[in-house]
Amino acid sequence: MSLSDDRWRELLRVRATDPGAVNRAYAARRRRERLLSPSGTLFLVAADHPARGALGVGDDPMAMADRRSLLARLLIALENPAVDGILGTPDVVEELLLLDALHDKIVIGSMNRGGLAGADWEIDDRFTAYTARSIADFRLDGGKLLLRLVDTDPGTVPTLQASAEAVTELASYGLMAMVEPLPYQRDGAGKLVLQRDSASLARAVTVASGLGVTSAHTWLKLPAPQDPVMLDATTLPVVVLGGVPSGDPAADLASWGAALRHDVVRGLVVGRSLLYPPDGDVGGAVDAAARVLEKSR
Repeated sequence: MSLSDDRWRELLRVRATDPGAVNRAYAARRRRERLLSPSGTLFLVAADHPARGALGVGDDPMAMADRRSLLARLLIALENPAVDGILGTPDVVEELLLLDALHDKIVIGSMNRGGLAGADWEIDDRFTAYTARSIADFRLDGGKLLLRLVDTDPGTVPTLQASAEAVTELASYGLMAMVEPLPYQRDGAGKLVLQRDSASLARAVTVASGLGVTSAHTWLKLPAPQDPVMLDATTLPVVVLGGVPSGDPAADLASWGAALRHDVVRGLVVGRSLLYPPDGDVGGAVDAAARVLEKSR
């Protein structure tokens, strides 16, 4: 399913002249009955980075700013039958709905994107996209929330509270809450640095697992660990995130593959690494990730 000139112009025409088409597309989407594939896995492509102002990939600080290019890459990824669906903000999800690309796919709505990348208030990550109620009303399959934990930044506190409330509300609708808990510290220059040590990651897992009045519908979205201590800290289903592309696709695949063999890990949620591979072959990158996931079962 390519994004031809005609399809692109039609998308722009609908955006400008028929706003009601968005609600009709939400209502018309054919939903999949189960989150997991027949093999018991979940493979999603992430496309919520632009809404947080995180546009860079590799040496290109504006890679994700070209919306037509982003959508074309997403269409290629979604064509692969191994890809179960997408994680995105309303704008991206609605564009894909208008392009008729989300039937029988899992759609997870991204909720808090107010902690703009590089902003002074980045850790106070306000909920500025989907709400739990809208996710239910639009017949999506769950909501994703980013929870960056910085002990020295008071912005962590309102984000924790809002995240707990979102977990509770999503559960009340019987919908998945995909929580992404990431421990950070600021370096000497004030830059946020992800803490990859086992103790910090395990602590983040236990904090996220206890959010809300129930964990019945909570999933965790976690970086591939160097050892299993972090994954041993929960019984909740886990999906491995792609993270910032390393520039070495083989190393990324090996890291994901090792994590996928853990009992609690159910799948992958990868964005930039698959959508903007170094060789430009989106279809090949998606195929390679799908094979790694298949071999892990």
